Amino acid sequence: MFNNLNIVLYVCGSISNYKSLLLLRLLKKQGANVRVVMTKNAQMFVSPLTFQTLSKNQVYTNIGQEFSADKINHIEIGKWADISIIAPASANFIAKMANGIADDAASSCILATNGRKIVVPAMNDNMWFNPSTIRNVKQLESDGVEIILPESGDLAEGYSAKGRMPEPQSILDYLSANNEFCNLLKDKHFVVTAGGTREAIDPVRYITNKSSGKMGYAIADALTKAGCKVTLISAPTNLQVPKNVNLVPVVSSSDMEKAVLNNFKLADGLVMSAAVSDFKVAKVAQQKIKKTAEDTFELKLVKTHDILKEVAKIKTDGQITIGFAAETENLLENAHKKLLSKKLDLLIANDVSRKDIGFNSDFNQVTVISEEEQLSIQKSTKTEIANQIVQLICRKVNK
Repeated sequence: MFNNLNIVLYVCGSISNYKSLLLLRLLKKQGANVRVVMTKNAQMFVSPLTFQTLSKNQVYTNIGQEFSADKINHIEIGKWADISIIAPASANFIAKMANGIADDAASSCILATNGRKIVVPAMNDNMWFNPSTIRNVKQLESDGVEIILPESGDLAEGYSAKGRMPEPQSILDYLSANNEFCNLLKDKHFVVTAGGTREAIDPVRYITNKSSGKMGYAIADALTKAGCKVTLISAPTNLQVPKNVNLVPVVSSSDMEKAVLNNFKLADGLVMSAAVSDFKVAKVAQQKIKKTAEDTFELKLVKTHDILKEVAKIKTDGQITIGFAAETENLLENAHKKLLSKKLDLLIANDVSRKDIGFNSDFNQVTVISEEEQLSIQKSTKTEIANQIVQLICRKVNK
């Protein structure tokens, strides 16, 4: 149900912490990757070791912890999360969230998180109905945070009132009913390409481009979370391959062409986000080219095959093809030409002349073009843009 979805579970101090353990188990059973962040008070009720054992991930409890030397934990966790669930959420933690306070590991992580946040309050009824808590909850709602309201029932104080943390199954049911990725592309198979191809000059040199592969990898990850089987055909990158993705490594444009045509035949769709070289060396030297007395050196280049045009020749009814247009001028004009000439269902156009987006950046700003419409997606992380592209793919698939 939550195939490969990255969920961070925040646990605040409450007698209902045992429910957080049950929620963690339910999320794991549904295929989610779960990491846990605990407040200091939460550790008085349940040991971090218990959450670590169930999640199979180190529990983050202290701002001084380091998972690795090259990462700042609270930033890394915030970027990693597709969904952040605070369950139980204490009145104190709700107040911190509403007012942007970051004075410990948990509050620092949540402040550094841009993704979806779901708060599940649990507290005494006097605290829940306190004007400050009411005000803080309203602030969170206006900030786009989702609130799963507490239930009425027996409280730890020995009487019945509103303030109980909902049962874990109720939280799971809420997530299922409001999961934009939940099995939308179940049983579908998509091919995704990524990275910049390399065209050899001699045994030690090659021609390439500035593509990092980040956009393609983000799309592959988003597709798997929608229940899709993904074959990722990737030129060399420094990126970690998303879980549950079948990687087909390639180097040159001809390698990529063969891999795409072989895999596309049995696929439901193709997302061609790789930056494929437009030219290659006419004749690759078998030995390293040595310097000469001449001040200039000429290299003869020839056009590479246009992979999307080759795909258009074998595309059948029901298959979806999506291309990317990385342009430095006349963005929309060139994008529309590419959409039509290559018989694409969608084309994602972006301006790679900008230094703050596109190649090697974690951000992008794109225009999605089809024959029917044109949609602008403002500057966002590549992960967020990938999620929106997958939603558009779902719309195409389920027409």
